[in-house]
Amino acid sequence: MEADPLPPDLPLDGLLVLDMAQFLSGPSAALRLADLGARVIKVERPGAGDICRSLYLTDTDIGGDSTLFHAINRNKEGIALDYRMEADRETLFRLADRADVVIQNFRPGVADRLGIGPKALGARNPRLVVGTISGYGEDGPWAGWPGQDLLAQALSGAMWLSGSADDGPVPFGLSVADMLAGHLLTEGLLAALVRRSIRGQGAHVETSLLEAMIDFQFEVLTTHLNDGGRLPRRAQVRNAHAYLAAPYGVYRTRDGWLALAMTPLPRLEEAFAIPLAGDAFRDRDRLRQLLADRIAQEDSESWLATLRARDIWCAPVLDWPQLMADEAFRRLEMLQPIGRDGDTLMTTRSPLRFDGLRARNGRGAPHVDQHGAAIRREMGEA
Repeated sequence: MEADPLPPDLPLDGLLVLDMAQFLSGPSAALRLADLGARVIKVERPGAGDICRSLYLTDTDIGGDSTLFHAINRNKEGIALDYRMEADRETLFRLADRADVVIQNFRPGVADRLGIGPKALGARNPRLVVGTISGYGEDGPWAGWPGQDLLAQALSGAMWLSGSADDGPVPFGLSVADMLAGHLLTEGLLAALVRRSIRGQGAHVETSLLEAMIDFQFEVLTTHLNDGGRLPRRAQVRNAHAYLAAPYGVYRTRDGWLALAMTPLPRLEEAFAIPLAGDAFRDRDRLRQLLADRIAQEDSESWLATLRARDIWCAPVLDWPQLMADEAFRRLEMLQPIGRDGDTLMTTRSPLRFDGLRARNGRGAPHVDQHGAAIRREMGEA
């Protein structure tokens, strides 16, 4: 299915990106660039290809690949290269000589040992922008450790922010380190491309899963660093943010769940018709328990009507079917069908709009080396 092509005037139309990365972080950055209009060629090992092809979130398989691989590699072309083979390295060099951006996430030192690292590629193409993602930086005692999302979360300290006081460390229910690192790399690549347009020089842009997780916590880490080194203290009741006072949290109603954001206690007293005397932070567990007991007595719609009439910040807690059934979600048009070889699946679209339009492309993720022959001909190979 090749319908709904990207419009020709997206910001990165005409740029060539080589996605040499695997798993999530690097390929997610390449996906962002593709959604911005760049032509992205995914470079994989012959045979099995990207390990992410067999990284299944459920038992759903579409055309021999996981839904995760389809989601993160849509709208890319595919070529297979064995970097240990001289002929394949030469093909890579020809591609890199024409490319604007190359993305890698090898373990530190691997690309350099293979002769395909940022210095080697940049020496051939001084205007090239190379982006690399590692687990924990290029050197230091953690550099050789596996760069994996859950491990980066564990090392970052972030697991002590979610959950309630007695829960122990709580990981995010998403591959948040991978996704954040991909976003940060995209930001750096775009900045380097702007500089190249001014000065005519390429760049090597680097980040890591750990740096992404540290940056993600910049607000609360700044508080910790300037607050006598005190650690955050998660609430015992309905914790939603270790540093924020009552009522900030998620509460069960008679028929669902309700999120309450920052609100002065006197306004809450009026809305809920209960006394809430005390300090919103120091007494937050007691106050949240009072709120929890009261909120559980009525249904979500009743509370939403009462609270919104008083301009109290609140929202229902939706699951995915509830979200997708809502007109507010449908108006965003954030879903699209993509396909390959007759198989079709639904996935998300770019979260950006340009001049009122959101990019749409129905092309699914490539098979291993699906476009290899055509790309080699384009490079002038027989």
